[in-house]
Amino acid sequence: MAELFTSTTIATIIASLILLLVPISYSSPFITDGWKGSPIPQSDIDLLEFPLNLEYLEAEFFLYGSMGRGLDHFAPNLTMGGPKPFGAKKANLDPYTKDVIKQFAWQEVGHLRAIKGTVQGFPRPLLDLSTKSFAKTMDAAFGKRLSPPFDPYASSLHYLIASYVLPYVGLTGYVGANPKLQAAASKRLVAGLLAVESGQDAVIRGLLYEYALIRLHPYGITVAEFTNRISDLRNKLGQEGIKDEGLVVPKKLGAEGQIRGNVLAGDEYSIGYARTPEEILRVVYGSGNESTPGGFYPKGADGRIAKSHLQHS
Repeated sequence: MAELFTSTTIATIIASLILLLVPISYSSPFITDGWKGSPIPQSDIDLLEFPLNLEYLEAEFFLYGSMGRGLDHFAPNLTMGGPKPFGAKKANLDPYTKDVIKQFAWQEVGHLRAIKGTVQGFPRPLLDLSTKSFAKTMDAAFGKRLSPPFDPYASSLHYLIASYVLPYVGLTGYVGANPKLQAAASKRLVAGLLAVESGQDAVIRGLLYEYALIRLHPYGITVAEFTNRISDLRNKLGQEGIKDEGLVVPKKLGAEGQIRGNVLAGDEYSIGYARTPEEILRVVYGSGNESTPGGFYPKGADGRIAKSHLQHS
């Protein structure tokens, strides 16, 4: 029997054992479906690349807001040479809020690494994270010009209200994409991303809910009203009915039609709402049209899905 264990055989056994100890990661751009061993289909690639637009936006907003610097400083390789965002800056945050936002920031960096480790991705698109961009969104939400213009970086409460605008849009996209995915690897990735994005949104809503009836100085408008107006605007821009709800809603829209408090948004069964990439583009462009860039993406989003609409503009 000893003769059967040649040096080649032993080397093969050792190599096999080493491979078993190597953890599965998102390090390869060619991750395949573990069940079938086949490459991720193009339809999945498109749906996995599209969220990079939102992940770039969130990463830059949270990095700058908490630490005053963005991806170009902390993870320049992830930008793939894309243009630097303009208008982003460090926010005036209290220590607790700063700590939470910093955690969000590093989570978003991880999301970018995970997606880019699964699909090729694309360079960071041009992002407008300026005070003017957020002020324009708030003016549209209230149907009038707020005075002074809304500044997302002015205080912790201002920043949390501005943050209310971001993760929720991305998570509805993940909910919408999940049933359309084919490969197991794609579904695993999106399920994981959705879990953390939902967590971020829940934390933001929870922090804001504590201050729901507080009036934001100097506008005299409650925090709850800000969230309701932002959600109404996103519903209007998305053009597909109610898929967004503020922190305090009519009782019939609350969980089981029993309560007005709405710390988590959900449909009549308290299940998360889904959006298509087209709906998301209408919202983040602020134009209500997936072929008309603007808002946080002055030159439009990237990826095959977004570009297919820009070509028809």
